[in-house]
Amino acid sequence: VQDAASGQDPRPVGDEGSRWRWKEEICQILGEIQAPLSSLLLRLCHWLLPKLLTRLFLSVQLHRGQLEMVLRAARTPEVPLVFLCSHQSQVDGLLLSFVLLSQGVGLPRVAVGARTSPRLRSLLQRLGGIFLPSGMAQTWSDRDKGLPAAVLDAYIQEVLRSRQPLVLFLEEPSASLRLADPARLWLLRLLRALQDGAVPDILVVPVGIAYDVAP
Repeated sequence: VQDAASGQDPRPVGDEGSRWRWKEEICQILGEIQAPLSSLLLRLCHWLLPKLLTRLFLSVQLHRGQLEMVLRAARTPEVPLVFLCSHQSQVDGLLLSFVLLSQGVGLPRVAVGARTSPRLRSLLQRLGGIFLPSGMAQTWSDRDKGLPAAVLDAYIQEVLRSRQPLVLFLEEPSASLRLADPARLWLLRLLRALQDGAVPDILVVPVGIAYDVAP
């Protein structure tokens, strides 16, 4: 992050005004990625979600054998879990988060790639959603450069080190089976975390969600 900041500001590293501006910009980028989790909202959603799900679905079925393998993987010391998911509906993130939390895997950080309104973005951030910083919503040639990309790399490495489960959706809902642009950027973060030695390994769990009728 320091290298990226100094690369866009030619003044000496020891300049106090320059360092203060870096810190302000870095905090702003972090605020776009995440927000502090709200325990009140989490408890409210944990109470509301079963009521919502029973109205949306006649039943929710899990493969018990696969769930047992995920629970065993979650007990692997010092190795984070990353769930790579197909994306069929806008409720996928809520459904998967509820299942993982109710099974004792933990509250996941869910990468959200779709454009959302500021109010919805703020709500999802407080429930564990993470977003790409606005500085990375540019052309492909510029997306992976500069301070926003460096801060995002550092952020994902800290999420992995703390062994918070991470959920990445590989496609946009109702789109063709093609890797979405935001998914490419998130996956690159994981690859760099391994290359930089931030974590010794990552356990990748493929997740398929299917509906008789998608909500």
